[in-house]
Amino acid sequence: MKTRHILVLNRTYGEQGTNGQLSYQGQHICYTIELPDRNNIRRLSCIPESNYRLQKRVYTKHGEQIGIPNVLHREAILIHPANNAMKELMGCIAPVTTLTGQGTGTNSRAALAKLKALVYGLWQRGDEVFLLIKRAED
Repeated sequence: MKTRHILVLNRTYGEQGTNGQLSYQGQHICYTIELPDRNNIRRLSCIPESNYRLQKRVYTKHGEQIGIPNVLHREAILIHPANNAMKELMGCIAPVTTLTGQGTGTNSRAALAKLKALVYGLWQRGDEVFLLIKRAED
């Protein structure tokens, strides 16, 4: 039987972007940036809070990435590098090392490498990985 692993993304919402903290088993992995919450409008909004099963996806532009399938009314949602949500994202999630403002951060590629090492390692064991997205508690 496959083991289920859950990554938890706690979000805070702002007018200029959505920031998050991603953890696994209570341990900080990285921060995240996304577009502002605009009621799940394609290419303009972050994705809805929910629990998503992650899958490996290969895309021409981004190569092999962590995909987030089955997002209501959305397709091709990925976790890929970006340091400015408003300029570089169209609904996807970008891991960052440090948050610098609403929807902005630094060292996205390094944060993605850390996240991929964890997720791909779990997949190589034959396990399932889920992403639970929720509002951060104050």
